[in-house]
This record gives sequence, structure tokens and C-alpha cells, in this order.
Amino acid sequence: MTSGIHHITAITRKIQENVDFYAGFLGLRLVKRTAGYEDADQLHLFYGDAAASPGSLITFLAWEDGSPGRVGLGQPSEIAFSIKPEAIGFWLTRALRYNVAMTGPVQEFGEAVLRLKDPDGIIVKLVGEADVEGPAPHVLKDIAAADAIQRVRGATILSEAPAATADFIQRHFGFRKVADANGILRLAGDAGDILDIRDASGFWTSAPGTGTIDHIALRAPDRAAVEAVAGRLANEDAGDTNMHDRTYFYSLYVREPGGSLLEYATDGPGMTVDEPLETLGTRLFVPRHFRADPEDVRARLPQFSLPGEERMRERDLPFVHRVHNPENPDGTAVVLLHGTGGNETSLLPFGARLAPGAVLLSPRGRSADEGYPRFFRRLTAVTFDQKDIVQEAEAFAAFMEGANAAYGLNPDKTLFVGYSNGANMIGAVMLLHPGLIRNAVLLRGMNVLETVPKADLSGANVLMITGQSDPYGRYAGDLEAHLKAAGAMVENTLLGAGHDIGAADLELAKAYKERVIG
Repeated sequence: MTSGIHHITAITRKIQENVDFYAGFLGLRLVKRTAGYEDADQLHLFYGDAAASPGSLITFLAWEDGSPGRVGLGQPSEIAFSIKPEAIGFWLTRALRYNVAMTGPVQEFGEAVLRLKDPDGIIVKLVGEADVEGPAPHVLKDIAAADAIQRVRGATILSEAPAATADFIQRHFGFRKVADANGILRLAGDAGDILDIRDASGFWTSAPGTGTIDHIALRAPDRAAVEAVAGRLANEDAGDTNMHDRTYFYSLYVREPGGSLLEYATDGPGMTVDEPLETLGTRLFVPRHFRADPEDVRARLPQFSLPGEERMRERDLPFVHRVHNPENPDGTAVVLLHGTGGNETSLLPFGARLAPGAVLLSPRGRSADEGYPRFFRRLTAVTFDQKDIVQEAEAFAAFMEGANAAYGLNPDKTLFVGYSNGANMIGAVMLLHPGLIRNAVLLRGMNVLETVPKADLSGANVLMITGQSDPYGRYAGDLEAHLKAAGAMVENTLLGAGHDIGAADLELAKAYKERVIG
């Protein structure tokens, strides 16, 4: 085992664009897709060479709603990949053809360097490294083996204490100083990977967020080595450390004196511990400690397409939303409206179990209640902002008109499912915009309109499911009466439940969907 870089982890907001850049443009292989270890609803993507070799890996945490970070002190600022020096021309041409922002080539420490920016603004360097031979370069039909990225070359760390940062990395992780020029102290591992420690004294501090590098992971031979380093760090009071079994490696985290987060990660057991090399990166891994159903997690995570795969892009519509495409579509769709405190992912597992073959469309409410998304504001527990309801219902009608066209949804084959505030929104939209919603399941719904307009809902089908001990259940009858008076066919089922929904609601909704839209 030689010292070096195991992987580098950054943060992306633009998931499809990230895949297009790293797998499509750079030609890396997607070698693993997981739910986050700290948050099961966070997608984590790993790219690498054809064999997912340590030292070739770059990973991304997906923050769809994350604010852009700020590159500064106490943070890595650049990622570098090795290519063969004669491949520089190929990448110059490729960047121009793909309209990727680029500067260079320039000479740095005697090597030709091209600088690119990924879709989130992270600087990616392609470094012409003499005599480089990666363990297993990933070869695509439009990237020959001689031009392919060989491995991770290194990273740049911004530090206002560069000497202390370099000393820390050398003493604990096996790197050595090989050069010092132009404010950069260069360290190298035994594998030839480099860490450039840039003196950034007087620069602003970093802020975490999308478009930044979270940490650099350095290579450890085994768990014993990780634990030995943890012991040494504790003895010298180097700050907080924590160790984790990440399934594919065992590691510890620590901050170096300049503030950058470092990980010390074992080479083994490796990325093929739970799936064969041939199909690497095709299945989702969910950490066991969440005790979550992988299918529920899968439904909540954002979808993306690899280069060459058919894709459905989320369109720019009035509501932030998530579209989930089934593996075996049956021509139906389910539109899911969450309750207070939820968001566009909350009901996706319910929708996936309700209709495995349906396209799922789940918008996020645009009004806020104590910081939580809602579809309209409430004034008290049972009174609501009438102007907000009317305006948001109109916006939702425009959203559905755009969504039907953008995603090819058939209104006759679409079931609207709402819970609590989402159910109330569906009921209001049906009465304010008759004809838009033809099939609906309202979970714990009530009427929220103080003035109910005349509407023709003939042909509309509604299942209301009311909790027997739901404190709001006594208001459900008013909504039922208004819908029936407008001509809708309404079934109101009383469950031995409260305001929460569960398996009984799912079974009733499944049976109802089969009856009304198949």
C-alpha cells in the first residue's frame, strides 16, 4: 500500500448536469450511487476509473436546494486529474466542441495544465503528467485509452497556515514535500498524487454549499492504520475526530490546522463489495443504519440519466417539483400534494407503492407556515387566507397545464392524491377550476373556502379518507357536501385512525385507483 489520495468529495446542486459533465464530458465511470450516510434523502454519486480504483474516485453529495458555497480559507479549491501530456490537444478540442469553459494550457511545476469549470463552478484541472498509467482508465467510444483520464492527480488546499497544514499531512498521512514555488507548497504521496498547499493569507473564509469541495480523503492500508492515526491525533490534541464504517471503506475525519476537512480511508473492501464490477454503479445502496425500505428511499431521491439514456428533464414551471419515472410505465400518472411540514419528496414513497407503473409528479407548496411549505396560508387551525387560496389555485392550474404538456400526462389517466393541506388544496382547486382534476384521493381533507362558487364536477371521482379520531375530521363532511352538490361522485371512508396516514390509507387508495383509472 502506498500513501496517496483515496477520493475527493464535493457538493453539487445540478445533478443531471453533474452526471453529464463527469460521466459524459470527462468520461469517468459512475461506479456507485448511494443514499447519504448522514441523510438517507441525500443522493451520493461516485465516479472513477473502470475498476473503481482508489485514487481515481471523485464523489458528489447532491444538495438540490443548497445555496452556493464560497471558496475560501480552510477548504480545497481545485480538483486535478492526470492525463497523458500528448492528450492535451484532444481535451482542448473537446472542451471547445462541448462549449465547456476553459483556460490554458499553462505550465505549473513543469506540467501542462488545462483549467475547466464544472456546472456548479468547481475548478477541474487536467494535468499532463509524464509517464502516467492509470490502473484502469475508463474508455468510451469517443475517448480513446490514450486520451482518457488516468487517475486523480491531486487537489489544491487554501490555508493561512500553509507550513502547519503541510507538516500535519506529512506527519500523519505519509506525504512528503517535493516543491515550493509561487506561494504553493507541493506535497506528494508514494503513488505520485499531489496536494498543493496554497498560502491564502488574507483571503476570505470559506462557506459550505454547492459548488465547493467538502473534503479530501487520503489512502490508508487498513483499519488498524486508521485507528493508529486516530490514537496519535488524540494524543496530540489535534481536535475532534470521528471514525465510520462506510461499507466500501473504513475512515476517520479530522480538520488540519488550516481548517480543511480530511478523511483517512482504507482501500478495502472497495466498491465491488456489494455488486459485481460488470454492473457497478447501476443499483442504489442504502446504508443499513437507516433501517429504511430501499424502495421508499429510491422514490425520494432525484432521478438522472447516464449519457445515451432516455431522459425526462424537469421543466421550469410555477411550482418547484419532482418527477419520478417508473421502470415499467403503464400510461398513468399520480400527482402528489404534501401536507404542512412536507415537501415535494414526502409522498413519493406513498405514490410509488400506490402506482408502481405511474409517472409521479410532486410539487412543493409555495406558501409558508412557520417556515414549512404549504399550498396556502392558514390564519388559525381552521381558518385560511382566502386570497392566497384563490391565487395559489390559479397558479396550480397553470402548473398542471404546463406539466401535462411537458411530461405527456393524460388528465383522464391522472390521479391526484393530497394529504392534509395538500388534500385541502385539491378540494379547493376542483371547486375553483372545475374540469382540471377528474380523479382524486383526499387524505384527511376539509373544505377551506368561505365562499364556494358554483361548479360542474360531473364526471369527477373523489375518494375521501377521514380519520375517526382526527381532530379535523368533523370538517370533512362540509367538503364532501360541496363536491357532491357540484356533481362529483364522492366516497367518504372513515378509518380508525388519527390525522396521520398509514397502510390502510394506501390499500384503499390502490383499490380506488384500479377502479377509476386502471
